[in-house]
Amino acid sequence: MENNNEENSSNTVNDSKFKTVSNPGTYKAVYEIDNKPKKNSHFGKNIVLPFFSGVVGCAVVIGTCFGVPSIREQIIGSNSSSNSQSSGSQFAGTVDQISLSNYSDTSVYAANKILPSIVGIQIEYNVTSMFSMFGGGQTSKATATGSGIIISDDGYILTNNHVVSSSESEAYYQVSEATKITVKLFDDDTEYEAKIVGTDEETDLAVIKIEKTGLTKAEFADSDSIKVGEFAMAVGSPLGLQSSITCGVVSAVNREVTDSDGKTYTLIQTDAAINAGNSGGALVNSEGKVIGVNTLKLTGEDVEGMGFAIPINSTTDITSQLIQYSKVKRPYIGITGMDLDAETAKANKLVEGIYIRDVETFSAAEKAGMKIGDVIIEADGKSIKTMDELNEIKNSHNIGDEMKIKVNRDGEEKELTIKLGEQP
Repeated sequence: MENNNEENSSNTVNDSKFKTVSNPGTYKAVYEIDNKPKKNSHFGKNIVLPFFSGVVGCAVVIGTCFGVPSIREQIIGSNSSSNSQSSGSQFAGTVDQISLSNYSDTSVYAANKILPSIVGIQIEYNVTSMFSMFGGGQTSKATATGSGIIISDDGYILTNNHVVSSSESEAYYQVSEATKITVKLFDDDTEYEAKIVGTDEETDLAVIKIEKTGLTKAEFADSDSIKVGEFAMAVGSPLGLQSSITCGVVSAVNREVTDSDGKTYTLIQTDAAINAGNSGGALVNSEGKVIGVNTLKLTGEDVEGMGFAIPINSTTDITSQLIQYSKVKRPYIGITGMDLDAETAKANKLVEGIYIRDVETFSAAEKAGMKIGDVIIEADGKSIKTMDELNEIKNSHNIGDEMKIKVNRDGEEKELTIKLGEQP
């Protein structure tokens, strides 16, 4: 949301931001000599002979030094370096030129490291229009593109759920599940047909598989240790352009972002460009190791450079469960709830918390004695007011664990013990 409050501005320059450099051109060495000529009857002996002897001696020494390469290089190199520094500091307030070769080398290394582990994904599906000018529904084929990360050498690929699960319905059309998924490997024009191993809508993650071995598995970094400002590269197939990279930095960590469906994710924010088709690709660090799965970006007239990735550490358990069970097993209470803010609670003579609108038959909630109309105010000894808070505490448990819930029922508080079931 745009902030309309303006900060106080000032045109005063803060001198503490600049390093003071002494200008050697403003100083010079002064030798004190006596310029007055003096009479001396031994001029040739005392002056001329020592002078010419000194000249000859200097010539011999200099000639010897320049005849030895190492000494010559030290003399010339030192002098060149001195001149360079002196020249660079003649103008106060200027900044020394910095080579970008190190940054370029970093990008090249990271790209070469990760590109063999990134794939392009194309999905085919059917779109059925509910109404048409011909009086009946018509079905046509459509395609979409995305990206994926190779997570095993025998063909398992991590991507986003929304890349491979396109089923949705609107008032005028219906989109089918993917009818065909094809994968393109880096530097390989062969198309490999993939099958869906498992999907998880809650985390927007999915695993697909192709029948091929000897693939280059991506290396994962510790996404919990990344820092704001460090190098970040987004890799994928934006707009179907295979193996494209964009570079930037980590703009923020643990950023909570709510999508158009109202789901909230905790993500890595980056200014590396993420475009349509980048979804499911990798966000990597300077070592070419994956720190996140590119998943969404903010769009709008006033938005630029705001992309987001799922931290890779949060994907590992999900991925293993999708491969093992084709789904994610989660603990389950079995209620439908609604958040009650202070105003709504007061208007309905209730307390702030989670109003239980429905209790599923045979669920953990029903077995524990929860009822429609109860207001959940506490879970595991922690005061809560929203379903997100309740789910966060619930998801910290395993299936079969016991969870303490405190509800307000008709003005009285009751503590219930729930044995968590498995989410159907």
